[in-house]
Amino acid sequence: MISMDAQKAKDVSILAQRIRIATLREFKAIGFGHIGGSMSIVEVLAALYGSIMKYDPQKPQWEERDWLVVSKGHAGPAVYAALALSGFFPVEQLDTLNQGGTNLPSHCDRNKTPGIDMTTGSLGQGISTAIGVALGHKLDKKDNFVYLILGDGECNEGQIWEGVQFAAHWNVDHLITFVDANKKQLDGYTQDINNLSGLAEKFACFGWHSLEVDGHDVVQIIEAVEKAKQVKGKPSVIILNTTKGKNCCFAETVFLNHHMVITGDMADEAIKELETAMAECGCGEGGATK
Repeated sequence: MISMDAQKAKDVSILAQRIRIATLREFKAIGFGHIGGSMSIVEVLAALYGSIMKYDPQKPQWEERDWLVVSKGHAGPAVYAALALSGFFPVEQLDTLNQGGTNLPSHCDRNKTPGIDMTTGSLGQGISTAIGVALGHKLDKKDNFVYLILGDGECNEGQIWEGVQFAAHWNVDHLITFVDANKKQLDGYTQDINNLSGLAEKFACFGWHSLEVDGHDVVQIIEAVEKAKQVKGKPSVIILNTTKGKNCCFAETVFLNHHMVITGDMADEAIKELETAMAECGCGEGGATK
C-alpha cells in the first residue's frame, strides 16, 4: 500500500513524464525547437502544477492564484504542455506550436495563451516583472506567491543581479525563484562562457534564503518550496541541478542541444522510450495532474 505522500510524489513524477511526452509531440509537429532547456525544467513544472501552486484552469485570471513567470521564455513549449495537461486549454492545441495564427508562440505571451501570467523571452527581464508582481502583492497584503524560473546562462545578465539586490532590500518574501542550472547555454558550457559557480552562495550573499536540490527530483523540489514558504522577510532561491535535454534520447548526450532540428522519427523514438519506461513502472500514460 502506497502512502498518501508517496502516491502524491508518484503522481507528480508521472505528470513530469507526461509533460515530456507532450512537449516532444509539439516539437514533432513543428520539426524543431528549444529541446534542451525545455526538458530540463519538466520536473519543476510538474511540481508546480501538480502539487504546489494555487490556480484554477477555468479562471486563468483568478485573483487568488499563484503566479508563474518563466523568464527563460524559450522553454515555453514545456510550459504549454504543463498548462494543457492541467486543463487550461485542449491538448490538441499543442500541435499548433509556433505556427501561423497560433496561441502558442515560440516565447510565452500573456496576451495569447491562457495560464501565462507574464510575457517573457528577452533574457534577464523576467526577474524585474516577477519582483514587480510580488512587491505589488505585498503592498496589497495578498498572500499569493510568485514563482520565477531563470536559466543559469541567463544569470550572466546584469539585470538579474540588480533584481536580486532590489528584492532583498524590499524584503519580497513571497517570491520564490528557481535557477535551472543545467550547466549550458546557447553555444557552450556556462563555466567556459562566464563561470557561474557558487550560485547558491551568490544569492545568499545578496540576502536571499538559498537552497540547492536535484532539479529532477520532484520530492526535493516540493520540500524545498515548503521550506522557502516558511521564510519571512527575504526572497528565496532554489538552485535546480539539472541536465539539459534530460530523458530525451536524441538530445541529452548531444553537446549543442539548446535548439535542434527534430524529425518525426527522432521524436517518436524518444516518446516510445518514455512510454515504455512509464509502462515498466506501472504508470501507463495516466496519473493525476492535480
